[in-house]
Amino acid sequence: MSNGEALDRQTDVDDKNGSRDGTLVVNSTSIPMAPPAATNAPASVLTEGLPEDRYLNRELSWLDFNSRVLALAEDTSLPLLERAKFLAIFASNLDEFFMVRVAGLKRRDETGLSVRSADGLSPREQLSLIAKRTQEISDKHARVFLDSVRPALAAEGISIIGWSDLTDDDRVRLSVHFQEQVFPVLTPLAVDHAHPFPYISGLSLNLAVTVKDAATGGEHFARVKVPDNVGRFVRVNRNETPSSIDAFLPMEDLISAHLDVLFPGMEIVEHHAFRITRNADFEVEEDRDEDLLQALERELARRRFGSPVRLEVADDMTEHMLELLLRELDVDPGDVIQVPGLLDLSCLWQVYAVDRPALKDRPFVPATHPAFGERETPKSVFSTLRDGDVLVHHPYDSFSTSVQRFIEQAAADPQVLAIKQTLYRTSGDSPIVNALIAAAEAGKQVVALVEIKARFDEQANIKWARKLEHAGVHVVYGLVGLKTHCKTCLVVRREGSAIRRYCHIGTGNYNPKTARLYEDVGLLTAAPEIGADLTDLFNSLTGYSRKTHYRNLLVAPYGVRRGIIERIDAEVARKLQGHEAGIRMKANALVDEQVIDALYRASKAGVPVDIVVRGICALKPGVPGMSENIVVRSILGRFLEHSRIFHFRGADEFWIGSADMMHRNLDRRVEVMAQVKDPRLTAQMADILDSSLDPTTRCWLLQPDGRWAAAPADGEDVREHQEAMMRTRMGGGS
Repeated sequence: MSNGEALDRQTDVDDKNGSRDGTLVVNSTSIPMAPPAATNAPASVLTEGLPEDRYLNRELSWLDFNSRVLALAEDTSLPLLERAKFLAIFASNLDEFFMVRVAGLKRRDETGLSVRSADGLSPREQLSLIAKRTQEISDKHARVFLDSVRPALAAEGISIIGWSDLTDDDRVRLSVHFQEQVFPVLTPLAVDHAHPFPYISGLSLNLAVTVKDAATGGEHFARVKVPDNVGRFVRVNRNETPSSIDAFLPMEDLISAHLDVLFPGMEIVEHHAFRITRNADFEVEEDRDEDLLQALERELARRRFGSPVRLEVADDMTEHMLELLLRELDVDPGDVIQVPGLLDLSCLWQVYAVDRPALKDRPFVPATHPAFGERETPKSVFSTLRDGDVLVHHPYDSFSTSVQRFIEQAAADPQVLAIKQTLYRTSGDSPIVNALIAAAEAGKQVVALVEIKARFDEQANIKWARKLEHAGVHVVYGLVGLKTHCKTCLVVRREGSAIRRYCHIGTGNYNPKTARLYEDVGLLTAAPEIGADLTDLFNSLTGYSRKTHYRNLLVAPYGVRRGIIERIDAEVARKLQGHEAGIRMKANALVDEQVIDALYRASKAGVPVDIVVRGICALKPGVPGMSENIVVRSILGRFLEHSRIFHFRGADEFWIGSADMMHRNLDRRVEVMAQVKDPRLTAQMADILDSSLDPTTRCWLLQPDGRWAAAPADGEDVREHQEAMMRTRMGGGS
């Protein structure tokens, strides 16, 4: 997530494309539209009638998304350890939300910036609503764990227990473990006139301890940090004794039971767990006179010292202890979240790792796309693409035998002259990076545009950038003021006396690990016009070209918003002329007001609009006179729905790309959307949308008042979209 996207109301730049003489120019071709009097006037009228309160709040919509993640943890039809996993995901999601979104709002409030959100709220008003909603869903999160998931785990022999639940033998053994493995790394920090309150790092788990001096009767505060370089849970089971029971003791319980060892001669009066979240939202000053890597590394060092934006405390913490923490940490009482039970349930990933396959989803192995299937005489990716374009749908189609193979074959092929690729996020042991290094070492011209400002992956991307540079890869860090988020790869190959270009344009990162968890689509093609477009794009990214118009691509920050709105308005024009029209969109988020208003215009003109959005949606569907022809669904499940697919039914156009309909994507990132034209491939995309939008598909439906309702209703036939994709695309895939 990027900084302040709900508050920055930027307008699009002027562009040469658009309506001219009654035609819509798309990809250098003219699409007939109604005469100006019939198109401009209705569009204006349709926009004028829109009410001021037509947007939902972006931040509250995100909290609703995380509530849908929590609903998966509540769903008793899911395997038990998968439910525990969703509790962990909820916790990690909320951490990042506070580190970035809440931090940005707090900074605006503290600096007096009065810019209101699209729904008319000031930063302070939003912070108040966020605090109330966060406490509600945090309570529910804890209750789902304590009252449902934890007992169910215990019934399956996976127990998360406290010190008081241990047998005498277990206590003796774990006390030895504490003395040998834990005690040496602990550093109790006293707070008094000689010892200032210690720095508390963000997201660290801590114990606040009050001790009493038996000699003087004086009470003192101390802080003990729970080590974060070992597992949160200590296994209770003896390693040498096979057992069907997996018992876990939280590390803070083990430390709490031995505070007398840390504070000998002192009486332990009270101890409570607490955790703070710090502002991790920073901006790199992209001064041309300073190396960007050095500037970013400096800011990363500052991140750990960001101001607190949330204080989580155990709900049994005393008033006196809480007041001390608020004072010493300089935290507002409104930023306190009281949590029943364990703090930071992201630790449940450790529990999820236990070897209990019966309590997890059935293993799923992506299959090789039929176009790249093994033959008696293996066919190269290049030969396949000369026969026609290929659309891959991950994770149902294997990433490693399609996109990864494409790049690896390019690196090894002596006829390949150059490889140019964008890298936003990749895995720690990336075969993509290794292939690019091998290509450079083989003498090919290799260009990697590494986005070192990818949030929370900055340090990893700096590491890969330097590794690539040392291997002879030309590493570029993108354009000043913009993040390069597009997912593109261009391979230039000599074939006889000719040069042919092969391309990949996708919706997901070049990351083999997340490609097994994230749902994405990608286009592999040898189409000359797309190769020419990517050549122009990489020239813009690596040189001084500022090209804004492409043959078959929409490129942000210049063209994506404009291109999408033009196509929405073209559907309106077709509807007004009595022709077939319709809009189907699948994305992670829909926030941009200009795009939302265009969809409202379409609805008012009678154009049916179906939207599948995984996360945030600021559009209000189903409002009479404004959006009664718009339906918004959300699908969450085993895989993270991540693809962006747009279908304009009247024009019979399908588009895929890296951009969500958000300010950050449309105004502050380099994004690419490509039109998919091959009827074989558009039929695949239609199938994806048809399955997502099937009335019997399990989903959530957004209501006009902003609430999300589970659908279909109880008792109705229900189908699972992702299960259907696995069956129809992969024959079950297991």
